[in-house]
Amino acid sequence: MHVFFSGIGGTAIGPLALIAKQAGYEVSGSDARPSGYIGYLKERGISDIHIGQTAEQLAKVHQLSPIDWLVYSSALPKTDPNHPELEFCRHNNIKATKRDDLINEILSQKKLQLISIAGTHGKTTATAMAIWLFKQLGIPASYSVGAKLSFGDMGHYEDGSGFFIYETDEYDRNFLSFYPQMALITGVDWDHPDIYPTRESYYEAFNEFIDQSQSAVLWHDDAEKLGLDANGSKAILDDKDPQIDQLLKLPGRVNRLDAWLVAKGLQPLLDKPLAELLAKLNEFPGVSRRFEMLFPNIYTDYAHTPPKIIGALQLAHEVAADNVVVVYEGLHNTRQHFIKDELAGLFEEVKQLYVVPSYLAREDPSLELLTAEKLLKLLSAATRAKAAAAQLNSDLKKMIEHHAVAGDLVLCLSAGGAGSLDEWLRQQFSS
Repeated sequence: MHVFFSGIGGTAIGPLALIAKQAGYEVSGSDARPSGYIGYLKERGISDIHIGQTAEQLAKVHQLSPIDWLVYSSALPKTDPNHPELEFCRHNNIKATKRDDLINEILSQKKLQLISIAGTHGKTTATAMAIWLFKQLGIPASYSVGAKLSFGDMGHYEDGSGFFIYETDEYDRNFLSFYPQMALITGVDWDHPDIYPTRESYYEAFNEFIDQSQSAVLWHDDAEKLGLDANGSKAILDDKDPQIDQLLKLPGRVNRLDAWLVAKGLQPLLDKPLAELLAKLNEFPGVSRRFEMLFPNIYTDYAHTPPKIIGALQLAHEVAADNVVVVYEGLHNTRQHFIKDELAGLFEEVKQLYVVPSYLAREDPSLELLTAEKLLKLLSAATRAKAAAAQLNSDLKKMIEHHAVAGDLVLCLSAGGAGSLDEWLRQQFSS
């Protein structure tokens, strides 16, 4: 079967393309722009990738080798319902779906049990921790995760494996396509107002997902939000359990919580002593763009919702005490409107704050563009006194270098992707 991946350079579609190739499918794809991740895929044997997404280009691919299935990201039909690749599929009777259908096809064909990690925040790190645990225990597993790993590819199909470990996204209700054997819920805080217009609708979706799972593990506070009680299929953990900080030595409270959730959640499947699992997780090396050091004292982190930002700041302060400088790039103008009340006081404890233009994608055109200068006006007076608007230019580079040399920890909160603060940092600094 020939599967074509539209938006193959994305952190959800790209890993699935790798999995499909390793599982025996013929794979090709396209993206609107070149990126480092496309080079990453080509190095791993997916050479038929085209930059530019036109019907004419897709027709050439189809003529050389008929396409059986086109997989696209959730964002594609939202940004352009008449996208030329989708139009080509409609006119040529080619199956075109979001990635969920193909994942379910692979799960069925390869008889894989699904371990699903979901949540508003922490799911990438927790998924990577689960993958790390399986690898350290020598248990074969297939997986997909939305960040680069130092110990494996972002997506991998392991022949003969019995499990598929999957970072399951709630955006566009994607996670409701799945029926996991085990669901680990890292945290639930209302997000994606373009999909879930009310807090209640967001909670309802998580309840539905948990109901679809054979078993689920979640934190006490999240269970209260969702109105759930512990029973035979649901385990509820206490984040105030003193053993979490006693037995886990990973830096950052958020990382210790993720590791505890993974160890406690997977213990019944792995049938190993908890102490052994925690010891393995204490050696977890981290993932790309999650408190990733690019250069001494310069870190990049994907935190973009208030709970994620709070977690990243806690980790930074744990490492550098009061010497924390932040460069903030909002992820989506729409989200900045959604979180602006919480954003006001998030950075009061940092030494210096630089706000750069938000990363724009999937925007509501009816909303005012909150420029860096306008975002500054939304911050508390205490924060504004030590904050400035900035651009991705030589002046910002000099300021970051100045802080790093002076011994400050510079935490860059970035959307990632082409044209982002994260990409700019990687061009300017390397470890």
